[in-house]
Amino acid sequence: GMGVSTVTAARILKGQLQHGQGEESLLEMDKFPFVALAKTYNTNAQVPDSAGTATAYLCGVKANEGTLGVSAGVTRDRCNTTKGQEVTSILRWAKDAGKAVGIVTTTRVTHATPSAAYAHSANRDWYSDGEMPPDALEGGCKDIARQLVENIPDIEVILGGGRKYMYPKNVSDVEYPHEEKHRGTRLDHRNLVQAWQEAKPRGKVAEYVWHRRGLLALNLSRVDFLLGLFEPGDMVYELDRNNETDPSLSEMVSVAIRMLQKNPRGFFLLVEGG
Repeated sequence: GMGVSTVTAARILKGQLQHGQGEESLLEMDKFPFVALAKTYNTNAQVPDSAGTATAYLCGVKANEGTLGVSAGVTRDRCNTTKGQEVTSILRWAKDAGKAVGIVTTTRVTHATPSAAYAHSANRDWYSDGEMPPDALEGGCKDIARQLVENIPDIEVILGGGRKYMYPKNVSDVEYPHEEKHRGTRLDHRNLVQAWQEAKPRGKVAEYVWHRRGLLALNLSRVDFLLGLFEPGDMVYELDRNNETDPSLSEMVSVAIRMLQKNPRGFFLLVEGG
């Protein structure tokens, strides 16, 4: 949790790096017209995880550790407790209000924080059906990558990592063709990138990119929907990032804002440095 003490420490460090005392410094978020605090505990754990906490601040409902986009009526790992316990997020509310919406993360786009905005799952680790136990699949629960494509099909911008969960099992990765750990994981043999593109309305342009160059070369005025998946799993830490192939968080956010601000009704953008 990025609580008050963490933010205060950052503010002081920023000021001291600029040769001041520190406390009088301002972070960009200190300049916002509104700032809110949210309690994000899990209902069954004092030290919470980012699935239950993201559900708390994106959906306004406290949940059990390890569960996503569902109420505390859902037990982790138990698919059959999910039905009827789904809760909706601010991303869905913004979309219903006619706003543009987007998700930008340096983790995989199916990770806990981004997926609480669109998914409902008894387990945060069900990234694709390849990570799900047989009883969950038989019970009709959907993996998180599939929910990304199907639950709110008109999310305008999705940028982050997580390519391998979108492709059939053992399909080689476009960037690391010889590395087994980066191969596709889906048991249903679906190509979800293709499914994402095909689900868009006729006449709309849906662009998929996997490389920094591809992202920065887009003419955004001609793009209606954008999916960028820059690594098979989580994106690489900023210190280790290959800045030829992977965009930085700020580059992704810049592209996202330029896409989303085309909507005169405004936008909701979830940004995670994960």
